[in-house]
Amino acid sequence: MSGAERLLLLHLRAAGLPEPVREYRFHPSRKWRFDFAWPAAMLAVEIEGGSWIAGRHVRGRGFEADCEKYNAAVLLGWRILRFTPAMVECGEMLHCIAGILSPATVEDGIAITAVEQAFSRTQKAL
Repeated sequence: MSGAERLLLLHLRAAGLPEPVREYRFHPSRKWRFDFAWPAAMLAVEIEGGSWIAGRHVRGRGFEADCEKYNAAVLLGWRILRFTPAMVECGEMLHCIAGILSPATVEDGIAITAVEQAFSRTQKAL
């Protein structure tokens, strides 16, 4: 597991979001896997490492293979969120994931997600 994947799990736990299934095999006949998946929500998360160092995911054959995998997943009804390690580090991915997994609640007339509620509770405790 990469550092970004470990950090994503820590962020999810801290925000109180449901635990994903790791390395989830989603296709009935191919051996494709998602980095993280919430099968009941048909939500997948992929961490795209190597984007700044010409890693496998951004070179010709690897990029095409990923396109084939993602397109097949969408045709099966999956929603796929893709993040770079930097997006995991800054917490940006939490708002996307929470927007799908956690229904918004209304606080002072403003819809907020579980992540925003967790941050709000932390700030109030300080």
